[in-house]
Amino acid sequence: MKWYVVHTYASHEFKIKEAILKGKEGPNLKNKIGQILIPTQKTFYIRDGKKVEREKKLFNSYVILEADLTPEVYSFIVGLPGVTHFLGSGKKAHPLSENEVNRLLGISDRENAETEKFNFISGDMVKITSGPFTDFDGIIDKISDDKQKLTIKVTVFGRVTPVEVGSDQVDIM
Repeated sequence: MKWYVVHTYASHEFKIKEAILKGKEGPNLKNKIGQILIPTQKTFYIRDGKKVEREKKLFNSYVILEADLTPEVYSFIVGLPGVTHFLGSGKKAHPLSENEVNRLLGISDRENAETEKFNFISGDMVKITSGPFTDFDGIIDKISDDKQKLTIKVTVFGRVTPVEVGSDQVDIM
């Protein structure tokens, strides 16, 4: 099976995914469609003074699916309401390269990988490895609830200053 990208109407990605999953249960498509991805990322925003979590789609109007693209599968997917076409030239769908697939699967697995690698606690001495404060040393003051952001106290021009950086931008000293 190869990976393909399906273009949909705006905000129809999850409806298309559900329709493909229902159609996949039929005898004609049972073993011809694999995983279906809609890469999302958790984001946070403040509403009424409270931190609210939300899923944000990384690629609007696109569904990525693993399929053995036979004529039956192609016509089934293109025939779904809300699907415009497969990515490719003309009516020929082009599969994604292995490198592109690995990147996409990395996006969907990113949250699991980051929570496993996280090993900081308040008071740790760290060195900032990227961003505007590269090569500054500091002490972790606070860790965000989602463990993505760290507040680090660094000395800038002789003053202790709190700096917020991503947890992937620091190394323990």
